[in-house]
Amino acid sequence: MAAVGAARPLVSVLGVDGSASGNNVALPAVFRVPIRTDIVNFVHTNIRLNKRQPYAVSRLAGHQTSAESWGTGRAVARIPRVRGGGTHRSGQAAFGNMCRGGRMFAPTRIWRRWHRKVNLHQRRFAMASAVAATGVPAIVMAKGHAIEEVPEVPLVVDDKIEELKKTKEAVALLKSVGAWTDIEKVVNSRRFRAGKGKMRNRRRLAKLGPCIVYKSDSGIVRAFRNIPGVTLLNVRQMNLLKLAPGGNVGRFVLWTSGAFRELDRLFGTYRTPSTVKSGFRLPLPRVSNPDLTRLLRSEEIASALRPSQRRFNRRATQRKNPLKNPRVMGRLNPHAITLKRMKVLQDRRNRLKKLKGKVVKKVEDKPKKPVKGAGKKDKVPKKRVK
Repeated sequence: MAAVGAARPLVSVLGVDGSASGNNVALPAVFRVPIRTDIVNFVHTNIRLNKRQPYAVSRLAGHQTSAESWGTGRAVARIPRVRGGGTHRSGQAAFGNMCRGGRMFAPTRIWRRWHRKVNLHQRRFAMASAVAATGVPAIVMAKGHAIEEVPEVPLVVDDKIEELKKTKEAVALLKSVGAWTDIEKVVNSRRFRAGKGKMRNRRRLAKLGPCIVYKSDSGIVRAFRNIPGVTLLNVRQMNLLKLAPGGNVGRFVLWTSGAFRELDRLFGTYRTPSTVKSGFRLPLPRVSNPDLTRLLRSEEIASALRPSQRRFNRRATQRKNPLKNPRVMGRLNPHAITLKRMKVLQDRRNRLKKLKGKVVKKVEDKPKKPVKGAGKKDKVPKKRVK
């Protein structure tokens, strides 16, 4: 995503009272750098880990007792048990992570890989993208900043604000340039943290307000440091964690004119390299014009393309499966029709032959009617005994 919204030749410089001073400053080339949110998020995630302090549990935790397993045959688990008697503690399981008073699973060690190394060019690319995103009003508003009353983004104010020493003067400046609404949003967002962070010196939460980037500190830090939500950065010591908090680009930044002019020396232009960062050149956007419709309709591309084809060579008939369609199979293999007829006749003969065999068997198996009196023995009349 290129910062097209910030590509203007000149930016107006406002006075300390918020009115136009009549001076203009050229827009630095870094505001035309492609905004790579993936690189910003990657770099932010890794360099954020470098502020962690090593922590670990005690090496002896959970093992400061005399315990030994009872072995097998006593109908209890083989976990080590505390020796002795006369107390509830004796006989209790010890050492294991499932035991009361035992060690944790995989005790933490201080030699964990706490820090991350990030390539120098990636860090510079991420910083350039974060600076470019601060000049696009849509991205700044999407971040949640209230800039409806700000006359111009990026907002550049005269160098005289670096000499402010009183907080009331800083408040008057923020109100005059329309940035006080963002401070009120910060004040209204103060709340207690949910969770155990309240016990760890992180009781309150609040949103972030504007970030003020200056060139030299002549009292500006003292004037703005007590205003809630305001972050002050030297242009030579800009921090990605402050310009893109949470890994999300679009912080509302108020620049002094000296710091704004210094950006071309820090990051260089597309014609001259940076004088501070050795070997660094501004990254070029992959697509200078992301409007694809406009590109396809341009005369340069249309003249090199052939005219669109309105006719379509469609198939005259639908393709049919020869295994299911006999006519198509006949065109591919004329003998297939003869084979099919022979199979039909053979099936008919087999069916008749089978039917005839059933009839013959039925006739042969038909039982004969018994002849009356057949098979009976002639009865001899018994003599009567007188």
